[in-house]
Amino acid sequence: MNAIIITACPSGMATTFLAARRLEQAASRLGWQVHVEMHGELEPLTPVTAEQIAEADLVVVAADHVPAPERFAGKRLYRAAIDQALPDPRAFLERASREASDFQPPAQEPVPQVAGARRDGARRIVAVTACPTGVAHTFMAAEALAEAGRALGHEIRVETQGSVGAQDQLSEEEIAAADLVILACDIEVDAARFAGKPVYRTSTGNALKKPKPTIEAALEEAEVEQAGGASSPDQSETKTGSRGKGGKEKGVYQHLLTGVSFMLPMVVAGGLLIALSFVFGIEAFQEEGTLAAALMQIGGGTAFALMVPVLAGYIAYSIADRPGIAPGMIGGMLASEIGAGFIGGILAGFLAGYVALAVTRYVKLPSSVESLKPILIIPLVASLVTGLTMIYIVGEPVAAILSALTTFLENMGSANAVLLGILLGAMMCFDLGGPVNKAAYTFGVGLLASETYGPMAAIMAAGMVPAIGMGIASFVARHKFSEPEREAGKASLALGFCFISEGAIPFAAKDPLRVIPVCMVGGAITGALSMLVGAKLMAPHGGIFVLLIPNAINPVLWYLAAIIIGSLVTGLGYAAIKRGSQAVAVGARA
Repeated sequence: MNAIIITACPSGMATTFLAARRLEQAASRLGWQVHVEMHGELEPLTPVTAEQIAEADLVVVAADHVPAPERFAGKRLYRAAIDQALPDPRAFLERASREASDFQPPAQEPVPQVAGARRDGARRIVAVTACPTGVAHTFMAAEALAEAGRALGHEIRVETQGSVGAQDQLSEEEIAAADLVILACDIEVDAARFAGKPVYRTSTGNALKKPKPTIEAALEEAEVEQAGGASSPDQSETKTGSRGKGGKEKGVYQHLLTGVSFMLPMVVAGGLLIALSFVFGIEAFQEEGTLAAALMQIGGGTAFALMVPVLAGYIAYSIADRPGIAPGMIGGMLASEIGAGFIGGILAGFLAGYVALAVTRYVKLPSSVESLKPILIIPLVASLVTGLTMIYIVGEPVAAILSALTTFLENMGSANAVLLGILLGAMMCFDLGGPVNKAAYTFGVGLLASETYGPMAAIMAAGMVPAIGMGIASFVARHKFSEPEREAGKASLALGFCFISEGAIPFAAKDPLRVIPVCMVGGAITGALSMLVGAKLMAPHGGIFVLLIPNAINPVLWYLAAIIIGSLVTGLGYAAIKRGSQAVAVGARA
């Protein structure tokens, strides 16, 4: 029998692939010739061709609905939920052969209404993706949205706002012609250019893991952006932790990540410049007039000095838009001078942002002087309130807390160091770039301003383990991985060397119950070893390539050993526990 098998689960993840593989193997044992179409998020959709449909004697759909049903009009078709196919795929196919009937596609359902939609149901969609570091999630989410949009029959263009700035930037003409705007951003972006367009806000994580449901939700839930975009006072509810347009929760976490995103270049540049000054000797910068002293002045005296003010300023920017930047930076500078460090900077940023937002919303002035509000009233009031609060209320207690934390980290025994390394390492590997990962990373970055470098070393080492480990597993146990998985393993290995944990996401999405625990074990071991040997890292990013700079990490060999040991534990561990698999046929490759 010549058959077509179609699988799709609501999340588009592991069940889709598992059902496709088991049904294909069962069909082979029955002597059937099959073509498989999988509607998953980890590989591009390859639809069955018109010729394959014409030659098919039977169409088996393991999904909640028949994708593009009009193409199967008149064919013998059987549809059932995908979970019915998993326990006994052979019996499922035999039942499909017995109970299939001539298929008549239902009348086309009305398409969710979006302003400017075309009659054929396709949409012109523009999107923007942006994550805090602007490295991995930004571009992976963009690719996932683009592929899902095309698979759903829409025209889609995605702009990425990564660490190198905006790429594939949307033109005014493309925005004007768009029916829908999707903002998949973990940080604040300027939405003013999308005024008057239906806008849906979500996170890069949702866009990456569930791109099709994200687009479908956007079509139903997008709301028209008001003039002024994010800076409009009338829309300030979306910045205060309440529900924003398109169902996107915007609150403390996103504001913090926005500040971290703008702070990171300062920390990376400053840390590397400090490391370069150490090339001439650990204490060479103390001699005035030397190149080492100049490098230390640029890195430690300037870049690191700006770290906390920039963090606070852009937290406030995320809350209150541009009026929050000045009071936020002033509060952040005060936090640095008082000794409150990054903890004080975070508090100053939130305080300045919400005060600036309150002044914007609630201070009403005559129209003749309203224009003075953003350049005079808001900076004055917000800076005054933030500054006095930092000096008289917040500063000293927070400085005492930070001092106690720094002292504890510097003087803790090896047992406590190992426990902290285990905790930070496991957190870095738990959600691969998600909130827990970012919390650990932000903690390490913040301590750099206090000249505490050990936790950052453990964090970067552990963050490299998942992606490197998956690359090792796909090489050691090649027979257990399909060809696309082996190719993903090569990419994962390269991303791991660059300290991009997200390289392991495709593996975690397919097999989370095995991948996540084994990654956490490897990361915890690496973090513990890094803290045990007293490794110190000057720069919070760059992965293995930072080691090329003398004295950027010490001790180098033990640090490398910690990364290698943890990666081998993860890689060999997953290779041992992963179930064997064959390449899943897609479309004509069946």
